[in-house]
Amino acid sequence: MAEFSTLPEAFQSRVAANPDAAALSSFDGSHSYTWAEYNAEVRRMAGGLAKLGLGRGDVFACLLTNRTEFNLVEMAANHLGATTFSIYNTSSVDQVKYLLEHSGASILVTERQYVAKVHESGVAVGHILVVEDGDLDTLSPADDFDFEAVWKAVQPDDVLCMIYTSGTTGPPKGVEHTHRGVLGMGNALTSVFEMRDGDRVISYLPAAHAADRCITYYFGVINGVHLITLNDMAQLLPTLLKVRPTIFSAVPRVWEKLKAGVEAKLAANDDLRAAFDADVPEVIEAIRVQLGLEQVRWAMSGAASCPPAVFAFMRKLKVPVTDIWGMSEVGMVTAAPPELARVGTIGTLLPGYEARVLADGELLIRAPFTMKGYRNDPRQTAEAKDADGWVHTGDVVTVDEDGYYTIVDRKKELIINAGGKNMSPTNIENAIVPQSPLIGTVYVVGDRRPYNVALITLEPTAAQEFAVDRGLTGELADLAQVDSVRDAVQAAVDVGNGKLSRVEQIKKFAILPVSWTEGGDELTPTGKLRRKSIYAKYVDTIDKLYA
Repeated sequence: MAEFSTLPEAFQSRVAANPDAAALSSFDGSHSYTWAEYNAEVRRMAGGLAKLGLGRGDVFACLLTNRTEFNLVEMAANHLGATTFSIYNTSSVDQVKYLLEHSGASILVTERQYVAKVHESGVAVGHILVVEDGDLDTLSPADDFDFEAVWKAVQPDDVLCMIYTSGTTGPPKGVEHTHRGVLGMGNALTSVFEMRDGDRVISYLPAAHAADRCITYYFGVINGVHLITLNDMAQLLPTLLKVRPTIFSAVPRVWEKLKAGVEAKLAANDDLRAAFDADVPEVIEAIRVQLGLEQVRWAMSGAASCPPAVFAFMRKLKVPVTDIWGMSEVGMVTAAPPELARVGTIGTLLPGYEARVLADGELLIRAPFTMKGYRNDPRQTAEAKDADGWVHTGDVVTVDEDGYYTIVDRKKELIINAGGKNMSPTNIENAIVPQSPLIGTVYVVGDRRPYNVALITLEPTAAQEFAVDRGLTGELADLAQVDSVRDAVQAAVDVGNGKLSRVEQIKKFAILPVSWTEGGDELTPTGKLRRKSIYAKYVDTIDKLYA
């Protein structure tokens, strides 16, 4: 990858080098731009945003699905030197409120389906632009707007973007990345995973996550990749067949669905199954073609580890998939080239990164291009990134003699579900507990699972008062089985779920027949959850919730 000092400089270099090549399209073909056309829209929108008051150092937010308008208007904002960030589409009203207030966003671009949520948040954003209302189409520069001067004034250490964490111990933190940092991350990744002029990639994962924002969008722009936006996951397979991508990134849940689709076809045809099992090359190739993956040079699985059986299945299909590991604070850090990938590991360090493993197994990462820090939070920045520049990841790893890392545990309490969504169990539990005095403790499970479930204990005194009020008898274990008790707990869970994004919500729960006490198997003396101990003790109950 060529050396650039800012993203606008990289973009303008791409426009000059290949103005008539395909740059940006929607999956249904309704929108399509060459690099020259992309730049014309960026120039127009940048001028319009400047007229609305957006400038260098201001914050610009998007609450959008994957669509070309996102890339156009984000790049326009970046040419003004603004700091950009995205909000997950599934965010609750409270979460939207927090992010808009904490970021200090002066402009928000969104869609009609989210307008009510934004208004309900009550945050007074300076300008709310709605795509379907033509608000982006009417943006136009003032007569004296100097596009060249504005983008050339952007500096390498200006904050390019923020990626908000899930917040393991409290509200989300805004991870700040500079232009210099993002370009450094891009160099690290593409020195191993080549991106070429004319490569094709589908943008369908949330731009609020580092994977789509960095690999697909930023690194794609820098290297001349044709980006195709997809805002309907139901259309992923048809889009794969249409686009025939050369680069593909997915979370484990997507790989699992592709595997399930192939296995359904194999189950319906004994001859096909036999040929597949025998590794007949023509059959393997034909299946890969039917998935639209036959032109993929490299594919990444990230956000959570890819299950070994799924990984092995894709390798059997000759799909060049590899597991990648990273985090919002440090970017994409470890991955082995597909031909060197080892199942169960997260690969080896990418160039430019250093790693240390502490005595307790925690992985520390250092590079010149990790995060600048957490927005408006010097205390937590200092806790996460020490004076020597080492970022404390909270992940416990082992590393073999060949330099392959394996994650074995997490010091931090974080759920990464099968879809790759990062969630704080503490935040989810804290949304449920206050909704009813009946609830004693809530323990949420969802790591590498398709959805979240919870174990709930009853508060003994409140449970007895509830029983007396309704003429019920029996011990705590008996009350846990009573329909009216369950209905009351369900009502509390429903209220709590309303404060969470859809993916965070509790889908099923079990009311335990016991209470937990401090200093016991489940709680520390200070009342903190002993998560590993709880999981081991109640794994059968948890598994039944997923049955």
